Amino acid sequence: MHQPDWKPNRSSQNPLHLQIYEYLKQKILNGEWTVGAKIPPQRILAQQLNVNRSTVVTALEDLAADGFISSKVGYGTFVANNTWSIISSGAAPDWKTYVESGVHESNQSIIQEINRSEFRPDIIRLGTGELSPKFLPTEKMKGIFQQNTAQELSLSYTEPKGSYSLRTAICDYLKRKGIETSPSSVLIVSGGLQALQLISLGLLQKGSVVFHESPSYVTSIHVFQSAGMNLFGVPMGEEGLKTELLPKIKRQHHAALLYTIPSFHNPTGHTMPEQRRKELLQVCSHERLPILEDDVYGDLWFEEPPPEPLKANDRQGLVLYMGSLSKTLGPGLRIGWLVGPEQVIDRLADIKMQTDYGSSTLSQFAAAHWLQSGLYDEHIFQLRKKLMFQRDTALQILEKYYRGIATWKTPAGGFYIWLKLQEAISMDKLFKRALKAGILINPGNIYDHKDSSHIRISYSYAEPAQLEKGLIRLAEIIGEMSSR
Repeated sequence: MHQPDWKPNRSSQNPLHLQIYEYLKQKILNGEWTVGAKIPPQRILAQQLNVNRSTVVTALEDLAADGFISSKVGYGTFVANNTWSIISSGAAPDWKTYVESGVHESNQSIIQEINRSEFRPDIIRLGTGELSPKFLPTEKMKGIFQQNTAQELSLSYTEPKGSYSLRTAICDYLKRKGIETSPSSVLIVSGGLQALQLISLGLLQKGSVVFHESPSYVTSIHVFQSAGMNLFGVPMGEEGLKTELLPKIKRQHHAALLYTIPSFHNPTGHTMPEQRRKELLQVCSHERLPILEDDVYGDLWFEEPPPEPLKANDRQGLVLYMGSLSKTLGPGLRIGWLVGPEQVIDRLADIKMQTDYGSSTLSQFAAAHWLQSGLYDEHIFQLRKKLMFQRDTALQILEKYYRGIATWKTPAGGFYIWLKLQEAISMDKLFKRALKAGILINPGNIYDHKDSSHIRISYSYAEPAQLEKGLIRLAEIIGEMSSR
């Protein structure tokens, strides 16, 4: 059950416990909380509703007396009945069983907590993998829809692969990265996550093994697992994925695909050097192992651009290349792309039409304008400066407060610093203690469940003052936990 969007009215003549009673009762009567659903613990409800625990206890006792809820020691409090199930001629649907039997796996509980807490106004977001709203070109975006060129805008469906104008603009944009492709080999997707979903549904058999760098962002989501795939982590070294291990482990695990983030890797921030990229292509070509290259951070370099993408040197159609505007123009745009062999793109376009009938035409129109007009290049130039300042600020704070408790490397671009604690501690306890202190972090165990010594620090969202405040307090918490 999620954080409620309701709080009792302290200026009302009705006592707080009666307001809470009515609120919870309506959740049950409306079918939002179905029979068998677990009610949040008293302490959590009190925090969420900003009242004393005794007030919540009184409200729950009244609900129990009226037969709406029941408690079982050691298990919690559950919805026991509702008006619908009382008056209906048959039993109410057991939605709890439906929810638990759904095909798509639930997020890890810690990921769910992160997703909820990111919307708390009092939280310092040290782990958020998105741009600060201050870095998003909101006013320029408004201007695009107000210009005369907006007369070209259509609200109709686009063709299966997406707007031809946008796909052409993407082809021109990719040429500068060394990637030669045509609009027929480009599929517009609603962000990178949809590209992963389409690949899972359209190209991989159930039970297939997907290789990835370990640690990896892909382990923090359940896109592949929910489609019945198995993930296998390949260790990373100083120069990225250890390509020399691939032949042996491919024979052992019969992998169908390798997912990799060569530039400004999430979560480590590492960038794979040119020679390692060549080796990776050679090994995967020899092993006939297709590559899914995630390049969503590729434009966010600081001093110098990263080596060319793997796709730029792919002459066999080995690489599926994924890009997105979520990390540069804004996550709300929901525009990304997948580049690959035409037969693959045709297959995925067909599945996309079956699932959502095409990405937003408004977003596609705006994205095409950004890429064609030169606005995107201007924006990226300024954005790199801002992000580099944020990175340098974070590094200065780390240098001052984390020497002796952690080590790190300077990222050459992207959003992240991969902080390695010198003493392993419980990541779950650290996460909870930091959250209680108003600091939201991404602990390393969401990228590798065995990890008890890393934290992904993002410098892309929090303002410098918040970065300093949050990192100082986090250092104190780590010190307190390490000294026990």
